[in-house]
Amino acid sequence: MPARIEDVARIAGVSMKTVSRVFNNEPNVRERMRARVEAAAKELNYRPNPSARSLAGNRSYLISLVYDDPAAGSSYIMEIIVGMLAACESSRYSAMLRPLDYANPGHVAAVEEAIAQHRLDGLILVPPFADDIALLKRLDELGVRYATISAKANIGHERIGTILDERKAAAQMIDHVVALGHRRIGHVAGPLPHGGRAWRLAGYRDGLRRAGIAIDESLIVDGGFSFESGIAGAKRLLDLADPPTAIFAANDDSACGVMHEAFERGLRIPDDLSVFGFDDTPTAHQVWPSLTTVRQPCRDMGRIAAEQLLAAIRDPGAGQLVHVPYELKLRRSTGPAPTRRTTSRTRRARA
Repeated sequence: MPARIEDVARIAGVSMKTVSRVFNNEPNVRERMRARVEAAAKELNYRPNPSARSLAGNRSYLISLVYDDPAAGSSYIMEIIVGMLAACESSRYSAMLRPLDYANPGHVAAVEEAIAQHRLDGLILVPPFADDIALLKRLDELGVRYATISAKANIGHERIGTILDERKAAAQMIDHVVALGHRRIGHVAGPLPHGGRAWRLAGYRDGLRRAGIAIDESLIVDGGFSFESGIAGAKRLLDLADPPTAIFAANDDSACGVMHEAFERGLRIPDDLSVFGFDDTPTAHQVWPSLTTVRQPCRDMGRIAAEQLLAAIRDPGAGQLVHVPYELKLRRSTGPAPTRRTTSRTRRARA
C-alpha cells in the first residue's frame, strides 16, 4: 500500500499541515523541520499527489516559458530550458513550454488563453516577449507573476529575473579584436524586436569609438539569431569592395553561418577573416576552428529566472533581478589582422 501523508507526519513526528507546508515549499519552515520531513518521505518512498497538492495550495504548481517560435531550435533557448527545468525539479514544480510567433498580433491573447487553460502560477519571458509592453501590462492586470531574462528596461515596476551587461561585453570583445590589429570590423546584427540586438550593436559602436575607429555604416548589416541569417549577412559584408577583416555576429548560431560562407569562398579562418559571436552555446566549441565568443551563462540564467519566479509565487514580496557575470572566451576563430587583404578570388587562385 502506498505511503500517505499521515505516515510521513507520524515518522517525522510533525503534523500533516507541516508536511504539506514542506512539500508546497512554503516560507517560514525551519530547515531542521524540512530535513526531518524529507527524510521521512524518502524512507517511505512517499510522493505527493499532484491533484491534492494543487487543491490544498490553491496553485497549479505549473509555470511556463514563453519564447519566440522561430528560435525554438536555437542552442540559446535549449540552454534556458535546461536551467528552468532544474529549478522546477528542485522545487517540485512542473514546467510547460509555450513557443509563440512574436510577429503574430494575437500573441498576447494566446498567452492569456494558456494562463486560463492551464491555471499557470507564473511565466518566464525571454526577448522579445520580455520587452513587450502590451503583454506585460496585461499580465499585471491579471495579477500573473512573471520573471524576465535579458529584458531591456523596467516597465512600470521593478523586474524580477536575470540580466547580463551585453553592451559592455560586446565592447570588450571589440577591444580584443582591435588589439589584434583589425580596423575593418563588420557586424551582423540581431533581429529588430530583440533587446540583445540593441545592446550588442551599441557595444560594437562603443568599442570602435574608444579605439578611435570611424563607424562605417556599410559594415553593419541586419541579421537574426539563426545560421541562415549569418550566411546572408556574411554575403553582404564579404561582397563589399573593401570587405571586413573581422566579423562580429550577434550570436553563435549566426557566427557559424558567417564561418560557413567564408569557407564557401575559400577564406581561411582566422588567417583571412576573424569571426566571433555571443552566448558561448555548446556549438561554439564544437565547430572548427572553435569560436571566439562572449560566455553568457544561458543555463544559469534560465535556472535563476525560474528560482526568482518561484520565490515570488511563494512570497509576493520576494524575487529580485539578478545580474549575472559574463566572460570572454578567446578561441581559434580570431587572430591577427591579415597583412594584406585577401579576397575569395585570390584565395582560390592561391589554392
